[in-house]
Amino acid sequence: MPPGPSPVFRVALRGGSLLTNPRWNKGTAFTNEERKAFGLTGRLPHRVNTLDDQCDRAYDQLQAHENDLRKNTFLQSMKDQNWVLYYSLISRHLKELMPIIYTPTEADAIANYSHLFRRSEGLYLTFPHEDTMEEDFLEQTRGRDIDLVVCSDAEAILGIGDQGGIGIASAKSTVYTLLAGMDPSNTLSVTLDVGTNNEDLLKDHLYVGWPHERIRGEDYDRFIDKFVQLVRKYFPHSLLHFEDFGVTNAYRLLERYRKHHSVFNDDVQGTGAVTLACIMSAVGVTKSRLVDQRIVVYGAGSAGLGITRQVRDGMVTIDNVSAEEANKRFYLLDKHGLVKQSLGASNIRGDLHEFVRPDDEWSDVEANPNGEITLLQVVKKVQPTVLIGCSTQGGAFTEEIVREMAKHVDRPIILPLSNPSKLHEVKPQDANDWTDGKALLATGSPFPPCKQPGGKEYIVAECNNALIYPGLGFGAVLAQSRTLTDTMIVAGTRRLAALSPALKDPDDALLPDFGDAPEVNLEVAIAVAEQAIEEGSAGVDWKKEEVREKAEAFQWKPIYGTYVYDTDGEQA
Repeated sequence: MPPGPSPVFRVALRGGSLLTNPRWNKGTAFTNEERKAFGLTGRLPHRVNTLDDQCDRAYDQLQAHENDLRKNTFLQSMKDQNWVLYYSLISRHLKELMPIIYTPTEADAIANYSHLFRRSEGLYLTFPHEDTMEEDFLEQTRGRDIDLVVCSDAEAILGIGDQGGIGIASAKSTVYTLLAGMDPSNTLSVTLDVGTNNEDLLKDHLYVGWPHERIRGEDYDRFIDKFVQLVRKYFPHSLLHFEDFGVTNAYRLLERYRKHHSVFNDDVQGTGAVTLACIMSAVGVTKSRLVDQRIVVYGAGSAGLGITRQVRDGMVTIDNVSAEEANKRFYLLDKHGLVKQSLGASNIRGDLHEFVRPDDEWSDVEANPNGEITLLQVVKKVQPTVLIGCSTQGGAFTEEIVREMAKHVDRPIILPLSNPSKLHEVKPQDANDWTDGKALLATGSPFPPCKQPGGKEYIVAECNNALIYPGLGFGAVLAQSRTLTDTMIVAGTRRLAALSPALKDPDDALLPDFGDAPEVNLEVAIAVAEQAIEEGSAGVDWKKEEVREKAEAFQWKPIYGTYVYDTDGEQA
């Protein structure tokens, strides 16, 4: 890690090898002294540029690209050439460029991964090569101090189904660096290629993944376990981040490994944590308690269930109630309607059993011919204070549903969280209009402010995982925690909620502005590490009072250091 604002590095690379290494390349920012020392004088144009100059030039070049996907490709190329310039440029235009390198544009890049492929960008572990997994793993990681491993089996990438490639794992790693200061040289992006069930990909002769039906059952579990054990064996203090695993595996794998390693699933825990922070902020506005809420979750997949469990855990920790008591505050709906007893075991996933509603509650509600209770019926009976959408069904929160909710609640909390924006359950402006400007809103993608009566504007909070998951992971890595516990996550969530603008002005956003995400994630990380120390799960011998200083010193910053040529110095 750079020890300060002007670090000195001893580097063994020279000439073209230095200019093609993205970790060490400075391009035109190499000083005249460095150019002489590293054999670069004849390889670069005369003028020495500052990092500011380079960012100005790169931003101008970026604007010349006419659509977001081309901008994404341009930035990916820059990342392949010069890490400092890439991260510095995005940091300077964070709100503008985050949607380009992350959701929603990254979804298009991933969907077209095989056709856009130019060069590899991580570790590709494929089921047919299971026998050489350890060899392949060590080839990529030997001599490196890995703090963060982001892996995906690609089954549930961004709601678009099976996709080949490593794009989402790489994008998540990038966000850890941008928003939490994780050193990119100490991160590893991994795709666990176990096949695909996407027929279009299987028929595509340009598909770069393994063209085979997705592996399931014992073979799948053995393959995943072999990978996890390699991470545990060689990098015991690293954070293992699971990303976009399918609903049948996401929670199951998290539960299997979380007691043995510091494991995190963003879809289950990250989405849940930022939503919990959002609800805590809204509860602060309404002057109520978390445990007093009546919460309807429309969409009971991995994200919806993750939100439910995280908010439940928040009730248990913050309001000191039992998990069984907190479970009663939730009403989950999936493709079969309300999750209730009479749906039967065949229609209720095993991981939903804690939240199954008893049939006698609904004896006065007439189900449809399939025995299903609809969202409108649930809203009429439950009179929820919180309505959460994770269904990817655009327009599911109709005017009738929203107006029905608003009849019974002074400040309805409405969170249409599905991505991308075309899949949102309700447009924020519509929800605002249908509740006469009383709704407390947050969405999964950025939206413009809502026009209010009298000309005022209501800022719609972006309930973006990136406001919290980099800090949660950074806090665990910083503390060298053996596990990432529920209480550590709740500690980070409470810190995020405490930063809510709505706590100062009830008509302001429920979450901090995304432009403040780096500062916000630092605060989250500090809270997580402090909690790890307090509860004894940390692997460091620090006092809580030391955490902030340690965190700030640990962060990687996109700045150029001074290079000294040394044949025994850094190379990769």
